[in-house]
Amino acid sequence: MPDSTHAPRAVRHSQTTLTELMIPAYANFGGKIHGGTLLSLMDKVAYACAAKHAGEYCVTVSVDGVNFRQPVEVGELVSLMGSVNYVGRTSLVVGIKVIAENVKTGVVKHTNTSYFTMVAKNEAGEPTEVPPLLLETPDDARRFLEAMKRKELRAAYSQHFDNARTAMLLQENMAALAGERCVVGF
Repeated sequence: MPDSTHAPRAVRHSQTTLTELMIPAYANFGGKIHGGTLLSLMDKVAYACAAKHAGEYCVTVSVDGVNFRQPVEVGELVSLMGSVNYVGRTSLVVGIKVIAENVKTGVVKHTNTSYFTMVAKNEAGEPTEVPPLLLETPDDARRFLEAMKRKELRAAYSQHFDNARTAMLLQENMAALAGERCVVGF
């Protein structure tokens, strides 16, 4: 149920696109754009979307799904398209689609999609409530539902992993290291 202190804001209200030319200073020794450079740009877009929706300063809490599908080359135009996909009480999930365009050939490639969880902060630096998200299209609703499912799966995975880690006893599991790319030195 939406709160009464904030009017809902539409997804389109905070959608943001950042386009930047990839220059040689952004490249690694292999001539490809550093993943960290792309992550920094994604973080900027996530902040812009979250802050526009919340009307407050926002900080990055986590990043899900940073898988680089294809390399980005020097000279390509990279566009990062972000939108708020989900809001909780003080948190927002911003989905970011990254594409790279070779301006000479016109070839456009989807390099990755990532999800940034942001939290709105008030002037005292404390988490503060954000407006509800107005879902105006079927895509808006689908993205909200997908974010809910990712949140549910992340929580289940976290609990499962914590239980497995707690239950794992070193001596009983040493045999699992056989055939792995590690050397036990104790």
